[in-house]
Amino acid sequence: MRFEKDILLILIEAGDNGLSVNKISRHVFNTHNSFFLPLDYEKVHNEVLQCLQKMSRRSEPMIGKVKKGVYYINPANQQVKQLKLKFIDEEEENPIIEKPKDQSLSLFD
Repeated sequence: MRFEKDILLILIEAGDNGLSVNKISRHVFNTHNSFFLPLDYEKVHNEVLQCLQKMSRRSEPMIGKVKKGVYYINPANQQVKQLKLKFIDEEEENPIIEKPKDQSLSLFD
């Protein structure tokens, strides 16, 4: 499945409450859709749904179900713990750099 990484990152950001399949599909669609390579939302939604079902049925699932149609990331899974650490490290490596304020004197005071 080509959207597994995106789904995992979205669910990590969502936290313990999880997200509905529709919201996950919308995030994935918005991430990959472009003017030059348009995607069909229904195809993306079906692929995301299949991927979520497949990932939640494994012997040690990375994704669990809160209720019908709502999925969350399983915090007890070792792979999820590693992925969270990697995700946090990537965020720390690319910090947002703030521009310094312009403290020069104004000519029109």
